[in-house]
Parts: sequence; structure tokens; C-alpha cells
Amino acid sequence: MEETHTGLDMDKKTNYSPWLHRTARLTAGATFFLIVIGGIVTSTESGLAVPDWPTTFGYNMFLYPLSEMVGGILYEHSHRLMGSLVGLLTVGLFIFALVRDSRKWLKWLGLVALVAVIVQGVLGGLRVTQINRNFAIVHACLAQAFFALLCGIAWFTSRDWWKDRTASVNGTAQKLRRLSLITTCLIYVQLIFGAILRHTGSRLDAHLLFAFLVTLHIFLLARRILGTDDEAQRIAPSMTFLLLGLLAVQLMLGTGAFFAKLTAFGETFATALTVTITTAHVAVGALMLVSSFVLTLKIYRFTDASVVVDVPANGALATE
Repeated sequence: MEETHTGLDMDKKTNYSPWLHRTARLTAGATFFLIVIGGIVTSTESGLAVPDWPTTFGYNMFLYPLSEMVGGILYEHSHRLMGSLVGLLTVGLFIFALVRDSRKWLKWLGLVALVAVIVQGVLGGLRVTQINRNFAIVHACLAQAFFALLCGIAWFTSRDWWKDRTASVNGTAQKLRRLSLITTCLIYVQLIFGAILRHTGSRLDAHLLFAFLVTLHIFLLARRILGTDDEAQRIAPSMTFLLLGLLAVQLMLGTGAFFAKLTAFGETFATALTVTITTAHVAVGALMLVSSFVLTLKIYRFTDASVVVDVPANGALATE
């Protein structure tokens, strides 16, 4: 019998590239490490430890003596070097996307990532040369969005993307999509107010408000995915549990950061402990964003909001 292939089967063979996927994951991982270093820079107030840019005390950035990388200089210069590595990886990712993937929209995403990393580098430099905290805030917010974009590309290039699976979730797919998207947007807004609070000490009220909204929506999303008997449970249960776990850790870190930075009690904290708590708070926030974002992408990919499936009480499926 002659073997036939569907269009999706052919796409699986012609588009999936292990090396493209590995490059995307490596770039995303390096970006997360860069966000952690950036959190250390902010927590230790080392953002202006190196007063010039793109040079470092007059040296070529890549030729600065390692022996002089101490204290705040170590954190700030390491941040610059890591940023350069992420930039090179992003260039490689874009080239891989052009060569190894036939999807035009993915190539455009690679270009967006490339432009974003260039803008991010310029913003970091302007933060130093202009001594303006607004650049630092925008720099921090763009870093989170860039990280989410890379994680999205990593999923788009994974085997999971090519799974031939569409779940019709009891006619509630549209609500599930909307809820997941709103949750992701709320997390990002929460991170924006977190960046403002870290760099200016203001808008604690907005940060706390969105912390409540994020918590509420994550619980609602988890309830909708895990608390039903329909096919929604098959989409990404492990990622849903991950998001709940990250939320629990983030709430504890946020409480610790509040006492460490905004109360007199925090003066009794060791400096290393304060830096660890506040940096971890930034890092876990980034992980929450990308977890919610990828979960949303999975929901949109693996549900068909245009199909309504009614499930009678006896469990038999009936469609109109």
C-alpha cells in the first residue's frame, strides 16, 4: 500500500529542527541568567559602578582586567558581558530561523527578538550615560518581555508544537483562552510596577493591587484547567501546577522583600540576605511570566474555540 502523508506530517519533517530548538532554549536560559544578574545589580545599587559605556573605565568591554572586577564593578561588568553573550546568541537564533525553518512568522519573531536585544543594549547604555532611572525601568520591563518572547520561540520550535491535537473543551475554550491571556497580561503589569518600585521606591499600592489580581486569576485559571473533567486537563497540567508553585514562592519572597526593603525591621537583615530575597523575587517573577505565557500559547494552540462540545451527565459526547 502506498504511504500517504498529510500536510502536517510534511511540516513536521521539514520544519522541526533540533538545533534551532536547542539554540532557542540556550538563548532563553542565558537571558534568564542575565535577568538574575540584573536583579543583583539593582539590589546592590551597582548600576552606575562603571561610569562609561560601551567602554569600561576606558577599556574595551571584553579586555577589562579580571583582577579589577570587584564589588559593584563585578556585578555591573558581568551584566554587560552576559548581555553581549545573549546578543550573540540572539543573532545565531535569527540566522538559524532563517535557514532551518520555513514559517515566515517565526522568521519575523526572530527578527523582533534581534531588534529587541539591540534596543535593550542601548537602553542599558543610556541608563549609564544619561544617569536616568526611567531608562532603568524600561530596560527592566523590556528584559521580561524579551525573555517571554524567547521562551515562546523555544516552544514554537519544539516537538510539542507539532502535536496533532485539538481539544474542544465543553464549549468553554473561549473563556479559557481569555482567562489565560488576562492572567499573563496581569503578571506583566505586576512586573512593571515591581520595576518602578525597585528603582524609585514608589507605587507600592499598585504593586500590591496587581499582586492580588494575579493571585486571583492564577487560582481561577488553575481551577478551570484542573477542576474539570474535560479535555482541558490534557493541555498542560504540569505547567499549571508549576505556575501555582511559583506563585506560592513569589508571595513568600514578596513578603520578605517588603520587610527587608520597606520596614525598619529590614535593617536587621544581613545585606547578602536582602540581596538574595530581592533578586529571587525578580527571578521568580520572570519565571511566572513565561510559564503563564507559554501556558496561554498551549491553550490557544490546542483548543478550538469555534467548536462547542456538549457533555451530557452520562459522560457520552454529543455534538450539534
